[in-house]
Amino acid sequence: MIIVDAAYVAWRELLKFFRAKTRLLVTVIQPLIWLGLMGNMMQGFTQNPFVAKLLGTESYLAFMTPGIILMTVLFGGVFAGMSIVWDRRIGYLEKLLAAPISRAAIPLGKMLAAAVQGGFQGLLILLIATGLGVRFATGFSGALFALVVAMAFSLILSGFSLTLASRIKSQETLMAVVNFFTMPLMFTSNALFPREAMPKWLATIAQVNPVTHAVTPIRQVLLFGWNWSSMWVSLLVIGGLALGMMFLAGRSFLRATVE
Repeated sequence: MIIVDAAYVAWRELLKFFRAKTRLLVTVIQPLIWLGLMGNMMQGFTQNPFVAKLLGTESYLAFMTPGIILMTVLFGGVFAGMSIVWDRRIGYLEKLLAAPISRAAIPLGKMLAAAVQGGFQGLLILLIATGLGVRFATGFSGALFALVVAMAFSLILSGFSLTLASRIKSQETLMAVVNFFTMPLMFTSNALFPREAMPKWLATIAQVNPVTHAVTPIRQVLLFGWNWSSMWVSLLVIGGLALGMMFLAGRSFLRATVE
């Protein structure tokens, strides 16, 4: 079955992830720097009542926590595509293709592994943010909801990366192309600053940015509570994109491996 085959592929990817001690260390240190330094450095802005009203909270640290979760997932998702290029370079991809498993299970398994990694990274950030004083308005259930959204967003990014990696053979080229898209995605969203404070042209871009749609429901349950009327559009967008990228990544991989 394709699900069982994908689970084996995902298991291999997760073993590689958790055995990479340096990568795990960076996963912890990077959000700690963002939250500990930038979160506290920008805290003075919320003393201005107008800024606090724009943010919806007097804690900039709480405002930026959803953005840091998505930023970490955003850059972590690219490794799904990098793994395809690496497997191709060392000859492991040929062994996978020759194995008695469904070929569609290969990209699916890598995307599932990326989603689990995204959830793990999101959990670490939530623990760090909690240690710094951030509290979910919706409690434990809201935190779980945030991790699910982060995992769905990871499927989008890993699917995008895998789609590119199906055609791009060089790690350097893939990294350059992915960075070309990921950096603008991050900084044209409401991850770190409210859309209401942006110039009109940038706010328009942010409104349709997938990162904004992922940040919105997490920020809603963290700062305000359960309000499905303000989240359902974003949840539909994220869910639709996740399914679409799974299909696109699988189709691109299959086409690339039969040519």
